[in-house]
Amino acid sequence: MIPEALLDAATGPWGLAVMALLVFGDAFLVVVPGEIAVTALGALSTSTGTPPLWAVILCAAAAAACGDLLCYGIGRWAGLERWRWMRDERLQRAQRWARGRLEAGTAVVLFTARFIPFARLAINLVAGATRIPFARYLGLVVLAATGWATYQAAIGAVFAAIFPDAPIVSVLISIVVAIGLGALIDLIIRRRSRGRNPVAANEPSE
Repeated sequence: MIPEALLDAATGPWGLAVMALLVFGDAFLVVVPGEIAVTALGALSTSTGTPPLWAVILCAAAAAACGDLLCYGIGRWAGLERWRWMRDERLQRAQRWARGRLEAGTAVVLFTARFIPFARLAINLVAGATRIPFARYLGLVVLAATGWATYQAAIGAVFAAIFPDAPIVSVLISIVVAIGLGALIDLIIRRRSRGRNPVAANEPSE
């Protein structure tokens, strides 16, 4: 059983606030467990009835979009090499990958990258640095963030419905499944990209 105090905290208004903060931070700090927070709260929402699932999705989508927009703003204002962390080899590879993908099609790559931490960061920085029109970018980011939030929360909700009397089990299983699906999506995208372009060195990886 989940301790009563922890359950109250997770399902109360502070639970949504903490989840939103984690999702926001996850946009530019890839070690922050934003996906896990949304999935866990989606499971608790279905198991306990609070907070409402629509509130989980709405808060997660808003926080994700704000985080992505901040990265866009950093890229537009600072470029891609002003600070040391921007010159990290892994992020540099991701940025080269992002530049090529953005030139091919902004909409598809924004939706795809939302599910891959390093790709997400690189895409938003490069989008700002290359000055993709903000109005167009804003609409795509909101749609991508909403789709991502719905997907992450739905994983938790599905397993909470399967295990209605075991909220802790549904949370743990949904988190494991969400991580596994994220890794699978990343693997499929990278393999398809390598099929189109044999130079795998330009592909970001987690």
